[in-house]
Amino acid sequence: MELSALLHTVLHGVWYYVVIFLLILTVVVFIHEAGHFMVARWNGVKVDVFSIGFGPEVWGWTDVKTGTRWRLSLIPLGGYVKFFGDADASSTISDERAMTEEEKAVAFQHKRVGQRAAVVFAGPAANFVFAILGLAVMFMVLGQPVTQPVVGSVHPGTAAEAAGMVAGDRILAINGQPVTRFQDIQRIVRLDIEHPLEISLDRAGQRIELTATPRVIQRKGMFGDMEKVPVLGISNDPASTTIVRHGPVSALGESLHETESMVRSTFIGIGQMINGTRDTDELGGPIRIAKGAGEAAQLGVSSVVFYTILLSLNLGLINLFPIPVLDGGHLLFYGIEAILGRPLGERVQEYGFRIGLFLVLALMVFATRNDIVALPIWDVVKRLFS
Repeated sequence: MELSALLHTVLHGVWYYVVIFLLILTVVVFIHEAGHFMVARWNGVKVDVFSIGFGPEVWGWTDVKTGTRWRLSLIPLGGYVKFFGDADASSTISDERAMTEEEKAVAFQHKRVGQRAAVVFAGPAANFVFAILGLAVMFMVLGQPVTQPVVGSVHPGTAAEAAGMVAGDRILAINGQPVTRFQDIQRIVRLDIEHPLEISLDRAGQRIELTATPRVIQRKGMFGDMEKVPVLGISNDPASTTIVRHGPVSALGESLHETESMVRSTFIGIGQMINGTRDTDELGGPIRIAKGAGEAAQLGVSSVVFYTILLSLNLGLINLFPIPVLDGGHLLFYGIEAILGRPLGERVQEYGFRIGLFLVLALMVFATRNDIVALPIWDVVKRLFS
């Protein structure tokens, strides 16, 4: 019986925390690379390889019409498209031989700077388009939960109780930002870490001004990961939540609004990590992403879809950072090329990519370290050696 239970636990973990994670990652990576691929083809660039994963090919086929090799590779943690004339998947120039005019016509490096920039930008753009349309479809099919900004209960010993808030208060604005639903309160509180909140509320028709300073606690996040968050100490009124099903136009509008809010929150969070306001332990890597995917899968299909949308949005955003080896780094070089009227020297680009690769690898190591430290087994190891 114990062996059977152990086997069930292992299979459960493999399915939810490995298989589901890889499926979600494959979808997000395919969308990203498909953006590069489609715009490259529209600009007459020949694509030699479209790969999901890295390393040796596990399965593949060649499109006779385009000459593209579609492949699944051994390490399913990413993917790439390799353009004709590139030495490798990072679009470095191959200088093995001179090209004929026919070959130059389909080579990525011989396209105009605007065309190359469009091809590179298309990957992150595809992730954003997928996220926006995915959210819009969810709002049309499943509806959008909208909760009125009414206090259902005040938790004892919290900042809200200390400030004098009571059940039934309707929050109108926080720090000058209008509040129209309870989700706005959660967003503002999460971003304004350790800062007093000037709260305007309506109590039985009377406008009241209060000041509250949220307290930072550690709790389980939406998808099972432990996170440090500021807490005001109020809960919504369950009776004030409605599900709004949108038509195509309003769904797209709400989707754009939610996407803009997520992107802005991400930038604010990064800025807070840089200036030390927010703990860098919140930065997660592949282990935390896999854990989040598993937790989302156990919550249901809609949670998996939302997690995929969220991951797609983050992948597109991260790739736009102006770091060489990322799409944003390529765009930075193309912008300089457009201003100067010529590309940067090969040595400058080479050093730029080396620095960029070091930064990306260092960030991955740091994020993975955060993932490992956040695992429950890490506490066991520390107790063993303490």
